[in-house]
Amino acid sequence: MIVAAAQFAPVAGDVDANARTAGELVREAGAAGARLVVLGELALTGYEPTLIHATPALRLTEDDPRLDPVREACRASGSAAVVNGPVATTSGRPGITSLVFGPRGELLTRYDKAHLYGLEAEVFAPGAADGRFTLDGVRFALATCYDNRFPEIAERAADDGCTVYLASSALDAENDSFEKVYPVRARDFGLYVVLANLVGASEAGPCVGLSGVWGPDGERIADAGAERGFALAEVG
Repeated sequence: MIVAAAQFAPVAGDVDANARTAGELVREAGAAGARLVVLGELALTGYEPTLIHATPALRLTEDDPRLDPVREACRASGSAAVVNGPVATTSGRPGITSLVFGPRGELLTRYDKAHLYGLEAEVFAPGAADGRFTLDGVRFALATCYDNRFPEIAERAADDGCTVYLASSALDAENDSFEKVYPVRARDFGLYVVLANLVGASEAGPCVGLSGVWGPDGERIADAGAERGFALAEVG
């Protein structure tokens, strides 16, 4: 199976524009052979916790019509997609949530970030369950940014039969995760690790892209560079 780690610079607070861009990348990556396309943390709004807290209208639902461009792109390309945004929970606060849409645009699962970092804990509700789904017989695990600092998440994924670990993140140039987290999770637990980062300005600082994939030996096998686009790798 070919997976795409996709990246772009979200427009802060513009769900419609970001969903359109996400849909475009799903179509482009699907045309290049990707069966699954993964996007970065809060790509649907930009990584803007303060703005999200102040703007209730930015909260999404699982069946939100603003996500139609993503669902339509999945159907048109025959690809699945992992898109992340502030999605309503029963707690009254949104989660930092990855929604996984299948090749027919159907919702396969959702994963709410379990480990919140800094200001996130004042804005969002933490998730309480691991994220899993299966596509074409390949079992995937989901994690989001700071989650990846906790090796037990990847350990549980490997123990649960996952071979691919999907990490939606918002990382700036100073973040050491590119060297000290993602390749280590891959090597320590024998997983393919797929990082989807953001590009451009954010409340986390300027995100640098460099989305890509590490193989089970911890070596990087795909790199999307620093601009809008995607990196492809065969996994599973």
